[in-house]
Amino acid sequence: MKLLHLDASSLGQHSVSRELTAAVVAKLAREHAGLDVTYRDLTAQPLPHWTPVVDAASEAARLGEAVMDEFLAADVVVIGAPMYNFSIPSQLKAWLDRVLVAGKTFSYGESGPKGLAGGKRVIVASSRGGIYSSGPATGFDFQESYLRAVFGFIGIANVEFVRAEGVNVSAEHKTNAVASAHDSIGNLTTKAA
Repeated sequence: MKLLHLDASSLGQHSVSRELTAAVVAKLAREHAGLDVTYRDLTAQPLPHWTPVVDAASEAARLGEAVMDEFLAADVVVIGAPMYNFSIPSQLKAWLDRVLVAGKTFSYGESGPKGLAGGKRVIVASSRGGIYSSGPATGFDFQESYLRAVFGFIGIANVEFVRAEGVNVSAEHKTNAVASAHDSIGNLTTKAA
């Protein structure tokens, strides 16, 4: 089984989403002997903003092809997606811009768009400073809805979220939120896709 592990937090060793993606990957590695993991740190090695590729031999074209190849080869994609300003980090958006490509991961036909990347499992480790799954701030959650929409658009219905929410509310709340997220990781099924 091939797994693509992506981290997008700028917080380095202080990142909750990085801690959670590492735990998800470790759990899957224990359960799947010979798990083949490809790791991409979208903050340490950021992708430039997407622009049209004019020269197929350019560095931008090679980078886009490498990102697409990693994604297409993966059976499971584990993504560290902290909430930044109600959505996802721009580093993660730059990656998505390389994998949502007409003719590769989706197509348009007479009956509308069709996803071409189905059969993959996506596990998103989400960290949030506030609480957005319930209460007065629910309308500000453009993170999970966006990720579900873009992966659904390319044919991936199996998107799971492990969420540590309210990590900036208080030290105690952070401890409880991270512990709850780790419990969720423990409850992830072992299915590949």
